[in-house]
Amino acid sequence: MSRAHLAGAALILLATAGCLRGSPSSKPPIHPNPSMDDQPKLLAQDESKFFYDGSGMRPPVPGTIARGELRQDPVFFEGKGPDGKFVAVSPVPAGDAVLERGRQRYTIYCQPCHDPRGGGTGILFQRGKVPTTAVHDPKIVAYPDGQIFDVITNGTGLMPSYKWPIPPQDRWAIVAYVRELQKRHQAMTADAGAAAK
Repeated sequence: MSRAHLAGAALILLATAGCLRGSPSSKPPIHPNPSMDDQPKLLAQDESKFFYDGSGMRPPVPGTIARGELRQDPVFFEGKGPDGKFVAVSPVPAGDAVLERGRQRYTIYCQPCHDPRGGGTGILFQRGKVPTTAVHDPKIVAYPDGQIFDVITNGTGLMPSYKWPIPPQDRWAIVAYVRELQKRHQAMTADAGAAAK
């Protein structure tokens, strides 16, 4: 090949390279070797013409259980025994660490309605007159531990469910702390009665 041909080929190559870089165009760029980012794919919330229901996201196989969500112990996860009745005593022993954890969770989730001593005159009652049951109400004191756990889990009346923000271990810790508040209230009532006599 002559020098003229080589120089011409180099000039054409240079001109072509200059045109491919930075020239404005309304057409999408040509990718001779597309990357993984630009592959055709179906995103989770996209529609799909492949499936009959038109949904790209597929439902889980029936009976699928998420990792860490196998709940084989109904006493721990529901507060109910094998007979379906509420358990009388918490399956979590109420040691100092559990009571402290219960106090912390009670302060975060329960205190706005039930107040620090469980009297039912929290900030929502003070400002919004939201009627709230006192945790030392004789009806609540008579509840078995499993029923208090169930109320925290599923809510009742105006009280919402705390199933999702509070894990079961912490719900049992709150039950232990509520029992502690009830004992304190009974002791204060007994002391007040003795002082009045």
